Order: sequence, then C-alpha cells, then structure tokens
Amino acid sequence: MACSYSTAPVFRAQEVMRIPDALSFAEASTLPIAGLTAWNALAYGGLKAGDTVLLHGTGGVSIFALQFAKASGAKAIITSSDDAKLARATGLGADAVINYRTSSSISEEVARLTGHQGVDLVVETVGGSNVEESLKALRPQGSISIVGFLDGVEAKINLITLNLRRVAIRGVSVGNTDDFEDMLACIAENEIKPVIDAQFDLAEVGDAFRYLEAGKHFGKVVISL
Repeated sequence: MACSYSTAPVFRAQEVMRIPDALSFAEASTLPIAGLTAWNALAYGGLKAGDTVLLHGTGGVSIFALQFAKASGAKAIITSSDDAKLARATGLGADAVINYRTSSSISEEVARLTGHQGVDLVVETVGGSNVEESLKALRPQGSISIVGFLDGVEAKINLITLNLRRVAIRGVSVGNTDDFEDMLACIAENEIKPVIDAQFDLAEVGDAFRYLEAGKHFGKVVISL
C-alpha cells in the first residue's frame, strides 16, 4: 500500500508575508507585535511630517515608534530614567529627551521643549497614573494611543482637561495584514533596522525574562531557537 502524505500548508497564504531582504530572522521576529503596534499607534494618531510625538520609555514599542516617526518626518521626544539609554535614543534621531527621575514633571518639561504648545501625539506604553501626565503633555486636539499597562490597567484622568483640549484617546491592539504590508514597505524604503538589545538561547529563556523584567533592555529582547 502506497504511503499518503498531506499537502496542506503549515500556514494559510494570508498568514505569511515576505520580510525585507535586509532583515535577519531575529530582526523580523520583532515586527509582528512591537513593530506593528508602534506603527498603528502612530497611524491611528494621524502623525505626519512636522508633528511632535511623545514616547514613554525605551522598550520595543517606543523605539520602533521613534524610528517610524523619524522616517515620517516627525519630531520625537522620548523619556527614560537612564541617561545612557537617552543618549542611544538621541543617536537614533530623538529630537529631545527627558529623564523622568531627574525632571519634576514630564508634562512641564514637554511644555518647555515645545514652547508651551504640547505634543500632537503620545504613545502611551505605561498606562495607570501616567495617562494623566500624557494628557497634560498634549496640545489642543491632540491624541493619545494607549498600547501598554506597565503601571496598571486603570487610569484616573481629569475630564475637564480632556474636554477643554478636545483630545482623542484610542486603544491600539497590534494591526492587520494590510497594516503589516504598509509597515514593511516603510522599513524597506527607509532601511530601518529593528533594535535588538540582547539575544538569548532557548535554554536561557529564564535569563531572558529576568533581563526584561529588570528593565535593562533598549529596544527588543530576542530568544533564538
């Protein structure tokens, strides 16, 4: 009796797309979550050339957002408690940096940096009490894209500030295939390289998560098979 083998594909056609030739598999692995979330955080906020975006922290989403913002001709302000990380962010094109441990207030520092105009968009990766600070940093009719909850899933905000500034707050949850194709086109055209801070072998998965939890990373942490 002849053997019979299934010819069913491992993935459906809509689940696979070609990565830019310039990217390694490790670099490409950073795109489906952090990369696409950052892409849509900017897209849903309507960021365009000449606008200013505020980015909290230097994790994967924020660093991708920095790279995409600069590729679109926007200005970027980024925060961290680590001056060395802020220096690296400047090297990637950040127009201004804020050390939130040595600054009395992120929103007050944003006001100073923007001539008291505020930013057009905030990519909110912290959540919790930080959302109120992001709200204060916005210009009238600005936007906040909520993508992270490091400080908790509940936020207390001043509704009068929300109304007077007529701002928009949107939740962002990754994106679809068309969004991914648009992101890949931008990456290829602008020769963007995902920032990988550290790589761990599969046997070191515990070390990888401890490294991530310690907040030592700048950009992405990758586990290789």
